[in-house]
Amino acid sequence: MDEIIIKGGRPLTGEVIVGGAKNAALPILTASILAKGKFTFHNAPRLKDVDSIMDLLSTMGAVVERDGQTVHIDTSGMNDYEAPYEHVRKMRASILVLGPLLARMKKAKVSLPGGCAIGARPIDLHLNGMALLGADITLEHGYVEAACKQLKGAEIYFDIPTVTGTENLMMAATLAKGTSVLRNAAREPEIIALADVLNQMGADISGAGTSVITIKGVKKLKPVTTTIIADRIEAGTLMVAAALTRGDVKIKNCDPFHLKAVIHKLEKTGAEVQVFKKSVRVKGAAHINSIDLKTMPYPGFPTDMQAQFMVLMSVANGFSVIAETIFENRFIHVSELSRMGADITISGNHAMIKGVPELSGAPVMATDLRASASLILAGLAAKGTTTVSRVYHLDRGYEFLEKKLALLGAAIKRVPAKTKP
Repeated sequence: MDEIIIKGGRPLTGEVIVGGAKNAALPILTASILAKGKFTFHNAPRLKDVDSIMDLLSTMGAVVERDGQTVHIDTSGMNDYEAPYEHVRKMRASILVLGPLLARMKKAKVSLPGGCAIGARPIDLHLNGMALLGADITLEHGYVEAACKQLKGAEIYFDIPTVTGTENLMMAATLAKGTSVLRNAAREPEIIALADVLNQMGADISGAGTSVITIKGVKKLKPVTTTIIADRIEAGTLMVAAALTRGDVKIKNCDPFHLKAVIHKLEKTGAEVQVFKKSVRVKGAAHINSIDLKTMPYPGFPTDMQAQFMVLMSVANGFSVIAETIFENRFIHVSELSRMGADITISGNHAMIKGVPELSGAPVMATDLRASASLILAGLAAKGTTTVSRVYHLDRGYEFLEKKLALLGAAIKRVPAKTKP
């Protein structure tokens, strides 16, 4: 197990390239189940979650190969409809195989998923939607078992917008008989990216990116070669790192349109943000202004950027309040930030932050994916040395983050964790 050591106090400067989006890659790779043949996916990030989904597809009979940032998947011989516990337990996104399996093989057996400890994210919305499409669903011995003679188009209303639920049902509906309408659908850029790939494959999907998505079922889909979009959360994390360290960084290979909420809030803190066609440049302010923010489904402020902004507010002038409305346990990084001198009080789903002049380096422990990124950001800004342990969380969603930060001038390195006697 590794840990990351950071000596803080250095402003970040230079240019950095954002990798492919984990949250787009996972559903797009699972979409390969829907058609027999050879797929090629460019800009596929080298992340543990992506590796996990590749391993899962291999277990189910696909031939999966990686060549750098390109993944090749041949589903010609895929005939296994079971996603076993030992693979699915590693991350919640594995449930995304349910819809494609049902659509193509007419049955699926998928272990109930695992993943980050940031709240109970039930899959009821997935299962209720599959049932409306005509699947018979049973839950036995920790597995979801689903079967159908033929999925049929239906109108599905989500009680709350769900990203993976929207993706799963959109994939299932592509091969259903008739037309399906998803209402109160999630609107994230990753939804649009998946819909674009499915349409490349021959699907008939309209409305992706809005709250109403219409899918006209087709008889057959075909393999494609496509490119994964840039990771907006990695881009946002690097933007905060520039502002936090009072640096000057150009973040390349990203879509500023996907980052509107982050850019808006960052500018309110006093940072200067220049927007280009496929990049943004962030210049940190000498004095960081405190702001309030509330996480919301896209196009609101992303929950995946909440922890990073909390670090920024920890060294801002004055008081700020962060409201977390998406996940109930997403303040578990606060205790570790407090060890570094942050002044944060939690009340329900609100965090009250009083800015301090500086953070102090300390040994801290990552608790989930975005929390690990926030602790690394805190280390960049802190006086002294910070050691972040359990960084396997970081490797689930950030491609070589410590190397990218080092290229920008950070004093940061990854080392094997010391074994305790």
